[in-house]
Amino acid sequence: MATIKQKISPCLWFDTQAEDAAKFYTSVFKNSAIKQISRYGKAGQDVHGKEPGSVMVVAFEIEGQTFTALNGGPHFKFNEAVSFQVMCESQDEIDYFWSELSAGGHEGQCGWLKDKFGLSWQVVPSELPQMLTGAEGASLDRMMAAIMAMKKFDLETLRRARAGQA
Repeated sequence: MATIKQKISPCLWFDTQAEDAAKFYTSVFKNSAIKQISRYGKAGQDVHGKEPGSVMVVAFEIEGQTFTALNGGPHFKFNEAVSFQVMCESQDEIDYFWSELSAGGHEGQCGWLKDKFGLSWQVVPSELPQMLTGAEGASLDRMMAAIMAMKKFDLETLRRARAGQA
C-alpha cells in the first residue's frame, strides 16, 4: 500500500508543457526532483485527444512540497487568483528567484511575477509579514508606499521605510 506523504498537493494544469515546466521548476529550486512521469495510452484518446506515449502527468517535488503537472489540454489557464510564495532570507535570494522565475515571463508589482508558463509567484522577504504586523500609523504608511513602488522587493529599502529613514 502506498504511503501518503502529503495530504494536499497542488495539481498544475498545462496544455502540453507539463514536463518542460517540471524541469524548469526543479532547475530553479534546490532540493527538488522529478519523481515520476506517466504517459497517455490509447484508451480515452477520443476524450483527451493526446497522442499515445505523450506525457500525461509529471510528479515532482520542490523543497519537500509535492506537485503534479498535468497535460490536460488548452481548456484552462493560470491566473493571479492562485500564486506560490517564495519566502527569501536575503536580498541575494530575492534577486535569484526573481531573475530565474521571471525569465521569459512578466514582472508584476509588489513582488509578484508570472513565469514563462503563466503561473504566478510572489518572491517575498521572509521578514516582511513581521515588519507589516508590527507597523502602524506613519510606519505602516511608509512601508506600504515603499511596497507599492516596487516590482522586485528591495529589502534594505523596506527596512529603511520601516525605520523612518530616507
